[in-house]
Amino acid sequence: MKTSNITTLDDILDKKYGKKGQPKREEWEQEFEAFRLGALLEEARTKLGMTQEQLAEKCGTNKSYISRIENNSSDIRLSTLMKIIQKGLGGHLTLKLEL
Repeated sequence: MKTSNITTLDDILDKKYGKKGQPKREEWEQEFEAFRLGALLEEARTKLGMTQEQLAEKCGTNKSYISRIENNSSDIRLSTLMKIIQKGLGGHLTLKLEL
């Protein structure tokens, strides 16, 4: 039988940042989730055909703040995130906790 030469993302991350639970790996995971959140918000906004300015107006913030969130340049409070999703995008937020 042939053995697989496939390298997974987890293999790469284990090598570069350590196993899950290690401080460097946890930092990378958190930064990735923040990036992912920005990308999800941008994708939802563009699917709805909205500009950053339109979204900002609907949820009571400004275009530069929406831009910073989408580009992972700003932390976001949960209450603000919920306002963007509910008032701005007309959606709802579902959270998942993993231990």
